[in-house]
This record gives sequence, C-alpha cells and structure tokens, in this order.
Amino acid sequence: MNTTDQVQSRDVYSEKWQQRFAFFDEHGGPNSPTFKPAWLKLPLRQRIKINANIIAFFFGPIYLFVLGLWKKNLTLIGLLLAVSVVAEIFYSATGFAYAKQLDLAIGIAINAFYARTTNFAYYLKEVKGEQGWNPFKGC
Repeated sequence: MNTTDQVQSRDVYSEKWQQRFAFFDEHGGPNSPTFKPAWLKLPLRQRIKINANIIAFFFGPIYLFVLGLWKKNLTLIGLLLAVSVVAEIFYSATGFAYAKQLDLAIGIAINAFYARTTNFAYYLKEVKGEQGWNPFKGC
C-alpha cells in the first residue's frame, strides 16, 4: 500500500464530495458495523449519493483514471479481462445459447461494481492518503 505525500484541504472539493467524505469519516467504510445503520437512516437520494457514483457506472475505467485511482483501475481492468476470457471459453466449450444475455449481465455487474466502489476508493486516496492496488478495500 502506498500513501500519497500530501492530503489536500477539503475546501477544494465539491459539496457532494465533502458530504461523502464527512459520512465516511463519521461512519467508516461500507464494511464497518456503523455504516449500514447510519446509511439506512438517510433519504433515498442521499443514500445513492453516498454509496454510488453514477459517472463511474457509465464511464468507470476512464473516470477512475481521471480521479487518479489508476492502481485500483488496472486491477479492475485485469479482473474484467479475466472474467471475459473465462466467459468466452465457457461459451465456446458448451455452445451456450444465451451468451449475449450473460455478457450483458456481466457488463452491468462490473459497471455496478465501479459505481459502488469509486466513492470510498476516492475517499481513501484523498482523505486518508492511501493509494493501493486492492479495489475491494473497505467494501
């Protein structure tokens, strides 16, 4: 795990990021015991804002590079390629009839994973100064 040399003041971030960072500071990451009860008390829009990133859902690999989360992004791209290769081998070996539908489902699941992990990964990088390779940290 690497740490960034400087952690910036929170004033440079948008209100949305400041709210996310404050929530993560107070309740920890998605795997902490206090996170889920506090998250469930929020209104629906606030829950979505804290726990999902819509831009990352649609532009995940590009957006993580823009945010500077390149290590986690390279890990996720490697995972994406491995899943794709295994799926194609499975389709070829079995003559699976619903390959397109399963590919669509896998793509949506990967996009949902990008959306779900981006906010906390960015928090770890910007607030805690942690820039590691593990995209699953805190999830």
